Amino acid sequence: MSLPPAPSSEPSSPLTVLSALRPDIRAMQGYVPGEQRNNPNVLKLNTNENPYPPSPRVFEAIRETLTAEKLRKYPPPLGDNFRHTAARIFQLEPDWFLIGNGSDDLLTILTRAFVPAGGYLAAPMPGYLLYRTLAEIQGARFVPVPFTTDWQLPDPWPAPHAHLTFLANPNSPSGTVVQPQAIRRLAETLAPAPLVLDEAYADFADWNGLALLPHLPNLIITRSLSKSYSLAGIRFGFAIARPELIRELIKVKDSYNCDVLSLAAASAALEDREYFEQIRGRIRATRQRLTHALANLGFDVTPSHANFLWCRHRDRPAGTIAQELASRNILVRYMNYDGYDGLRISIGTDVEMDRLVETLELILQS
Repeated sequence: MSLPPAPSSEPSSPLTVLSALRPDIRAMQGYVPGEQRNNPNVLKLNTNENPYPPSPRVFEAIRETLTAEKLRKYPPPLGDNFRHTAARIFQLEPDWFLIGNGSDDLLTILTRAFVPAGGYLAAPMPGYLLYRTLAEIQGARFVPVPFTTDWQLPDPWPAPHAHLTFLANPNSPSGTVVQPQAIRRLAETLAPAPLVLDEAYADFADWNGLALLPHLPNLIITRSLSKSYSLAGIRFGFAIARPELIRELIKVKDSYNCDVLSLAAASAALEDREYFEQIRGRIRATRQRLTHALANLGFDVTPSHANFLWCRHRDRPAGTIAQELASRNILVRYMNYDGYDGLRISIGTDVEMDRLVETLELILQS
């Protein structure tokens, strides 16, 4: 019996490999995260990171986890300790919680679970640009629903038959919130299809959607520890939904999507309520201070319930201001939604905000 011919030593042509990709993947633009610069002189106000360190308990928990025994073994796949901690704090049972590698991981799990190829996913816009990307990866159609001029939901809702609907509340980039009665109407309109309340920034607002969960079987809430708990580098988030739904979503998630360090850090951060309230209060106070300062410089600032501000200058193009700031080592997020553009500025420390305002004064005087 003759052997098959030996494979060619010539490498495969990249064009041949790329041609095997799904055409819709090659055609999509993909989500572009905010710019990261590894330079200590750069003031980063473009990705909504918390300017303050995590709770001291986080460092203690990570140190205790750095043992050979804990690092050589797989982490608990459901994050049992975290689920019990979250259940106690949010006054629910542990089986209401699903862990994720950041809240984006949870949004991905939900899209994979609910949206079929050829289906459609809806979300208000301008909003989080990742939603469109998740739909495209799934081979589904993304349906953007324009906010009203005051950043509220249109009534009636024009996409009642979506397989999945995302609502960021507070919204990014605007920092605005939709009130509970409007969320309830939307969930009831969509039922039985799910409404995902993306609450990455909810800890900076005056209220959140937790009280709605017992009344709306199709409501799912996602949270992140990147913003209010200063853990963007650790990558951890969680979803809250009815236990019968969580059991199904567990089938979709990666077996070990959160490592032992992130699980330990998340549990410790959630436990330290005093530190959490202290940092939350600082950011909210600085947000108010920066709002007034920007208004005095000629910016129209949307009232924010998040840890960032959305603004546009009355006389200068937003993109030009962003470029001028970047040339002075200050990064803000310039965003353009089909002609509607503006600056999204993360809330930093008071010292950082003073540097921003002083630099803006120089730019606007030139």
